[in-house]
Amino acid sequence: MKTEEKYTIERKTEQKYTFLHFKNGLYEIFIRNKIKLLILASYIAVAMTVWFYLKKILFSLNNDEMYVIMNTRLINLIIPIISIVGLFYLIVWVGTPYNAKQINENLWRVGFVNHAGESPILIKTYKDKKNRDVTIMEFESNGLPLPEWEKQQAKIETALNINHVKVKQGNDKQRILLYTASGNRNLPEILHWKDDYLSGKNFELVLGESLLGRETVNLAKIPHILLGGSTGSGKSVLLKLLIMQCIKKGAKVHIADFKGGIDFASWQNVCQIITDEKRLLEVLTDIVDELEKRKLCFYSTCCADINHYNELAEIPIERIIFACDEIAEILDKTGLSKEDKEIVAQIESKLSTIARQGRAFGIHLILATQRPDANILTGQIKNNVDFRVCGRADNVLSQIILDHSEAADRIPKDAQGRFLTNDGTVFQGYLFDENKII
Repeated sequence: MKTEEKYTIERKTEQKYTFLHFKNGLYEIFIRNKIKLLILASYIAVAMTVWFYLKKILFSLNNDEMYVIMNTRLINLIIPIISIVGLFYLIVWVGTPYNAKQINENLWRVGFVNHAGESPILIKTYKDKKNRDVTIMEFESNGLPLPEWEKQQAKIETALNINHVKVKQGNDKQRILLYTASGNRNLPEILHWKDDYLSGKNFELVLGESLLGRETVNLAKIPHILLGGSTGSGKSVLLKLLIMQCIKKGAKVHIADFKGGIDFASWQNVCQIITDEKRLLEVLTDIVDELEKRKLCFYSTCCADINHYNELAEIPIERIIFACDEIAEILDKTGLSKEDKEIVAQIESKLSTIARQGRAFGIHLILATQRPDANILTGQIKNNVDFRVCGRADNVLSQIILDHSEAADRIPKDAQGRFLTNDGTVFQGYLFDENKII
């Protein structure tokens, strides 16, 4: 009984994918690649020519009227049916990607299958418009959800001999888009920053390069950033890279460094360095007060956000960046006195306010940590930081930063400047000489 049920499922699945490839074939012929329309036209022309010559041969071989009539009717019935069936499978062939069956079998061999033992089916492939070196493979998922594709990345890469660059949902829950690069391509171990890499887009910051191209984040759309990574991972260098770009774009920057300000000694002339809790609370209080002022100002001028306000204002207002190289040093209450705990609680409250409301008013957080302590980043701060990046890390720190442990698996243990974003993109961060630039 189970064998019969399995056979029925396989037959229905095969019929489903034949139909999907037929639909894709129509799209290829009439929309995407008009050259393939010539294949269809040629087939129809050949079919009509065969039909015509068969009838002509039939008339020339026998003059018996009844024989000719019967066989003409037979030809008029059989040839169109064969031609239509052939046309259907021609369109299916056009709509079936090269090596689709082999790809399906390779995924099956590594165990990337659903509960019925079926692997995903490749529907079509096409080049990414933004990066011609990246091929997008569109799959019918066969019931395998997006998180499973992310979890089984290593298996998929091995099965298909590709670099699994990114995976995302297609037009519906059953479609998966796999962004791939050749299995022979790798990211460089070191990338040096050049001034012309600075983005001209409104508050877009450049982080590094992935196999998809240049990796960026736009603070006008995604207002806050959380960076994680163990000692030596390159986390502090990436933080400085982002801060440097903010300064060059005209933002007012505050940096909290509770390691004595040594790491930012050369930055004192271009931004404010904060090294103790009481001064930090004063600065954050001023920032929140500025947020409230901007709230009233935008309301009175009917402006939705800072971009809209600056388009109308004679004197534009600057964006404000609060950055911290080790947020755990600030928010950890372990061993503190009651008074100090109250100060830390107020600091956390101010940061929460900025995290919730800062985007529209041009006030942003760039926070970094290397401490794997889940109690440090809880509640509203972490929940309102949408862009997260993790370098080399253990399972715990990766889980805290990205909400999964993939950074521990996908970032090599000896890698420096290699990072994973929360959308699954691996990139190499730029290295720059801060003394030369700042």
